[in-house]
Amino acid sequence: MKLSKRLEMIINAASSWAVRQGQAICAADVGTDHGFVPICLIERGIAVRVLALDVGEGPLLRAREHVKERGLMDRIELRLGDGLKPLACGEADLVILSGMGGELMLRILKESSLVRDSIKGWIFSPQSELAMFRRGLEELGLSIIEESMVLEDGKFYVVMTGEKASGEEQVHKGAAGREYEYQYGKRLIEKKNPVLGVFLEKQERQLAALWERLKNQGGQKAEKRLKEVEAKLEEVRMVQELLLK
Repeated sequence: MKLSKRLEMIINAASSWAVRQGQAICAADVGTDHGFVPICLIERGIAVRVLALDVGEGPLLRAREHVKERGLMDRIELRLGDGLKPLACGEADLVILSGMGGELMLRILKESSLVRDSIKGWIFSPQSELAMFRRGLEELGLSIIEESMVLEDGKFYVVMTGEKASGEEQVHKGAAGREYEYQYGKRLIEKKNPVLGVFLEKQERQLAALWERLKNQGGQKAEKRLKEVEAKLEEVRMVQELLLK
């Protein structure tokens, strides 16, 4: 089955996590849509059982058709429900949450705290509000252990692997006060991710163009916005320097 670059990155992240466990895992795909991720998890031997969850009956029916076509109805169970609510505690080792905004994903995590605490590993791919999402994970006691980024059809996608934060991580969270790590991803910066470099170049061009438009405008509002853009430009250029070190 041919997947998009984003979905392939999600599958690869799930595979890497499963290999580290050294045992057969059960996974859950929240917002499964067409069911492609569960099918690949089974067919590639990454999981022995997958729970495919979706809040919409339409997507779940489409997923059922695809699962049935591949002869995997005995390995993939489809459930209708919102977020993690169709899951019981300890039922899944790894949960995949993708294709939603960061704010919605945090709501899903907060609404099912008992189930959340029973999960060993997570694969996240928020579509928006990345800084808020990374900070929210930290507040929920979850740590991002791996992160990757891909450019597909002009859009940038991030995939994060998460686990429960260790005691040391809880103590030191946010101690350095590095806001840019929430915005651009500590793991991406540490790994000098090349796609992040492309993203930063685009950000710098857009901010520089905005600065040019604002610099000759008068008024308090324009002046305030100019200072915000200058601060953002400085942050982007600092992260670019970190990628070059």
